Amino acid sequence: MHNLLYVVACGAPPAAELPGFVTWAQQQGWQVCVITTPQGSRFVDVPRLSGLTGYPVRQDYKQPAEPDVLPFPPAAYVVAPATFNTVNKWASGISDTLALGLLNEGLMAGQPIIAVPFPNQALARHPAFRRSVSFLRDCGVQVIFDPQAHPLPGADRAGAGQELFPWPALRAALATAVLPD
Repeated sequence: MHNLLYVVACGAPPAAELPGFVTWAQQQGWQVCVITTPQGSRFVDVPRLSGLTGYPVRQDYKQPAEPDVLPFPPAAYVVAPATFNTVNKWASGISDTLALGLLNEGLMAGQPIIAVPFPNQALARHPAFRRSVSFLRDCGVQVIFDPQAHPLPGADRAGAGQELFPWPALRAALATAVLPD
């Protein structure tokens, strides 16, 4: 499917705002499937997202004999929000979750990927995180991460809601980076 978008959500408060992004992406012509990390599933409204997309929200690998319930391959990926943990594991090639396995496959297939990291201010300064962001950018991932333009929550996570997350920048990046057929 040339207009299939996989949206990967990690465990951070902005994941609760995915229904608005999914609806917007569908209005742009995307067929959307949502995949979460194990922690990401704690932040999303699974029934609502399944209802919006028409697909189950996947979190775990399926058994080899089971049919896949999601269409494949996607035309593009969005990782929003991308946590400190996921960014570092992804850059290291770790595929211990379905979300990371799909992102690693997408990276190596050269598929368009837009990631929006959302660590707290302290973790954003961690040298491993900075290396991981740089590595992903070098691999062709469009990383929307500029703490000057898009402030991050403090280490106490105060103010970690949607007002800090750059949804407008993500929508603009998806609209200009790749367009469905």
